[in-house]
Amino acid sequence: MSKKHGKHEPKPRRRLWGQTLFLGAAVVTSCLLVGYLVLLDGSNGSAQTSASQLKLEDIPFNGERAFGYLKQLCQLGRRPSGSPGMAAQQRLLIEHFEKLGGKVELQKFNIRHPQDGSTVPMANMIVRWHPEKTERILLCTHYDTLPYPMLDRQNPRGTFVGANDGASGVALLMELAHDMAKFDGKYGVDFVLFDGEEFIFRPNGRYFIGSEHFARQYRNDRSGGRYRWGVLLDMVGDADLKLYQEGYSMSWRDTRPLVTDIWATARRLGVREFIPRRGQHIRDDHLPLHNTAGIPCCNIIDFDYPAWHTEADTPEKCSALSLAKVGWVIREWLKAAR
Repeated sequence: MSKKHGKHEPKPRRRLWGQTLFLGAAVVTSCLLVGYLVLLDGSNGSAQTSASQLKLEDIPFNGERAFGYLKQLCQLGRRPSGSPGMAAQQRLLIEHFEKLGGKVELQKFNIRHPQDGSTVPMANMIVRWHPEKTERILLCTHYDTLPYPMLDRQNPRGTFVGANDGASGVALLMELAHDMAKFDGKYGVDFVLFDGEEFIFRPNGRYFIGSEHFARQYRNDRSGGRYRWGVLLDMVGDADLKLYQEGYSMSWRDTRPLVTDIWATARRLGVREFIPRRGQHIRDDHLPLHNTAGIPCCNIIDFDYPAWHTEADTPEKCSALSLAKVGWVIREWLKAAR
């Protein structure tokens, strides 16, 4: 998730993973050292909003069960690409989705390890619901974790379990899967879990490996159907949830109606954490999906998360209520997607 300069974009204001403020070129230089960069648009970085008064019992989406899935994933430990933790996670998810009626396939490919040149097996997980429908919606997230918590000031080579950055989007889809077999919307739905989103060992490493592979495959072969919309769910479990309209998603003319519809759904449901203002420009998996595959795809993300890429990204920083709110909005939008 990194910044990309554009002629209409404002100057960067602050690094969301730290507390220190920087100005002008100092921000660009410092942020490039950590890979993921953000660019605030307008005054949204300092905007305040009141949290919804909704409680778990008010929301017909099982946030407690979703949070249980998040903790279950974190209990597997580290889950970087090609690791035993990733293999254990894949087994768990295949069993889960197939039990609920999903058709699961692994889109396998290999890369060379960026450090030692060895072969690293990768696999995007695709879960199809109602595969007979040729017009489809893509709901996606990444399911690998950063190999090490490289921004942790005390232990940058420690253990990173990625509760929010990795498990939150997966847990939400695991819960949403309980409704998908009986889902009777206009479109078929695919869940896609990307591998290699952050298989990096230095700050300027190569991100988005899995989504780039998926985008190229889709561009060259659409026999599985055409995606009308795509929604990326990344870092949606933060207990202090604030979801602005991500900058690239709003700048693309074909994607802007999607963002508007999702945030309008949240407003109708009273989920005020979806804030209808343009926020950060964040480089993430939605860029190859849009720019390479041609899928109108938006990013739902709360990047203002102090525990990002540290050992502190644990379930205690996340909440069942946040997962319930986001899951409810996505499910209700999905029912009425045009």
